[in-house]
Amino acid sequence: MEQEYIGDELSLFENANNWKAYWSSFLAPYLKGDVLEVGAGLGGTTQALKGYDVTSWICLEPDAALVAELNKKIKAGLISDRTAVITGTLSDVSTDRKFDCIMYIDVIEHIEDDKAELAHAAQFLKPGGILFVLVPAHQWLYSPFDKAIGHYRRYNKSMLRNAGPESLHLEKIKYLDSAGLSASTVNKLFLKQSMPTLAQIKFWDRTIVPVSKLLDPLTAYLMGKSLIAVWKNKE
Repeated sequence: MEQEYIGDELSLFENANNWKAYWSSFLAPYLKGDVLEVGAGLGGTTQALKGYDVTSWICLEPDAALVAELNKKIKAGLISDRTAVITGTLSDVSTDRKFDCIMYIDVIEHIEDDKAELAHAAQFLKPGGILFVLVPAHQWLYSPFDKAIGHYRRYNKSMLRNAGPESLHLEKIKYLDSAGLSASTVNKLFLKQSMPTLAQIKFWDRTIVPVSKLLDPLTAYLMGKSLIAVWKNKE
């Protein structure tokens, strides 16, 4: 089922290379075999993770215009030729397909019934398969930017735990980007922007994210503007 994506921030965040390298370091131990990336967008995540040795990679994207961009990147060699693109949602994936890793990178906050979506995703996991989720943290940080790009919510740990599939085991849940939490607070209280500028994205990625990489372990990953969770299929 095709759906048009209402946000226009994807091209900006393609410049967030340090951030992608940081959060993906937590995904790396699980990135193997057959992979499903739900809500692949412009392929920024797919492109950033192209160096991993996987058997297959499915990009699932409901926006036909974004699918066209994904296919262009595959043809240009920017994304691995092991990648295939499906236009649609989980309902458009064959129930016979099973995956070692399913990822939602800044996606489920765009889905009204997040719990039903993740429960559906769990049905596509192989035994021992991993569901990896990255979301924006803290509802009190919900801003004009969140509204402009179609976020239903931001998450704390309790909310994300509750959204997780009951059939899976929660392996880990951590906040990331503790330094970025301050920048988001400033935007919420003072700037009230509906969209960051390219200069702001680059400053955050090149200056704030490296500080967070140092601070986050010292804070035991108990604070940050983003949240990751990993569930495992024990069956």
